[in-house]
Amino acid sequence: MSSTRPEAIPDIPAGSHEHPPDWLILSLVCVGQFMVVLDISVVNVALPSIRGDLGFSQTGLQWVVNAYTLTFAGFLLLGGRAADLYGRRRMFLVGLGLFTVASLLGGLAQNQTMLVTARAAQGLGGAILSPATLTILITTFADPRGRARALGLWSATAAAGGAAGALLGGVLTDLLSWRWILFINIPIGIGGVIAAALVLSESRGVVRERQLDIWGALTITGSLVALVYAVVNTDSGSWTGWQTLVGLPVAAILFIAFVLIEMRVGAPLVPLRLFRSRSLTGANLVMLFLSAAIFAMWFFLTLYMQNVLGYSPLRAGVAFLPQTVAIVIGAQISARTVNRIGARPLLVVGPIISAIGLLWLAQVGPASAYFPDIAIPGVLITLGMGLSFTPITMAATAGIRREESGLASGVVNTTRQIGGSLGLAILATLSVDHTTT
Repeated sequence: MSSTRPEAIPDIPAGSHEHPPDWLILSLVCVGQFMVVLDISVVNVALPSIRGDLGFSQTGLQWVVNAYTLTFAGFLLLGGRAADLYGRRRMFLVGLGLFTVASLLGGLAQNQTMLVTARAAQGLGGAILSPATLTILITTFADPRGRARALGLWSATAAAGGAAGALLGGVLTDLLSWRWILFINIPIGIGGVIAAALVLSESRGVVRERQLDIWGALTITGSLVALVYAVVNTDSGSWTGWQTLVGLPVAAILFIAFVLIEMRVGAPLVPLRLFRSRSLTGANLVMLFLSAAIFAMWFFLTLYMQNVLGYSPLRAGVAFLPQTVAIVIGAQISARTVNRIGARPLLVVGPIISAIGLLWLAQVGPASAYFPDIAIPGVLITLGMGLSFTPITMAATAGIRREESGLASGVVNTTRQIGGSLGLAILATLSVDHTTT
């Protein structure tokens, strides 16, 4: 999840620590990235247990997911710039520390507000931590071949974190409690903070503009939260209810403020000129819609398997394993073929395969069986997802200046979280309305 700024030149030492072994630094940043990605998916299988314990409504439950993804998306690019300005080691420690404390508070949550607030704090910690892990890795491995291997391992660790989330969430929820999906971060986080303080040397990027676009991050995050809030509240009221009539204008005003800030600030969070690239704009639109469908599918499927089919959390976690394998296979196929056939064919084939799987999965009912009614469409959906992500990134960076490729990639990753949040909010509201009528 790169958010390296185009103005930054990495690897300017700011400390006097003796350089530790590269493998130790790589292990440390991989652990940090694993935690960040894991907590996007680990809560899914635990959602029915969380709802039963804290009394969430069907639409209110999606805030357990969206509180994390919205703050993560809104502050991800800001986190990358903060690492360049204030030091990668410092931001790694701040992000991991905040993530760990938020995990403790979430595990101890006694009500809905406490849990949602803790999840938002986790998302903020992840947005600070994730870019720092990548920039530390890039500045540590100067040799191109060594850097390529390290980036491959870092990417594989991130993928493993997302893949392991469902299974680990099921194991912890079934054998202990849903609270342990958050408590598990505490010993890892404490160990990571101690190791980082002892191992990492400080470094900063050289930047032309030393301004941090905090207002840009706050306005875009506030706009997204207001929009999701307005949509979600239509389930208990209507589109003419006061929550919607207030929420939608607030979302629009904050978004306009974000655009104006990005046009005028010296070091914008997202330079709007990037979207003059049709390839980048198209890639982000594909990512927006694809993520909206996939995030919502995982949310509803875990509720369906446990609340309708009566699966235990552990059994539901195991049921997601074929989807994990399909994502990996799809990603490998696209990585090996995209340079030969180009991004466009895969960007057509991948979403079509996912759409076929979603259409098939939409036919499930109270008497459906795991095989073939869930397993096969689930594999199709995630196979198409895996086929799509690599060409989306390539399309987003095509025609972009090399020094801005990291920023373009970061924008795509931000769009992925935004699409997931908005899609889940809209579809959760439609689901409740359909169930009621």
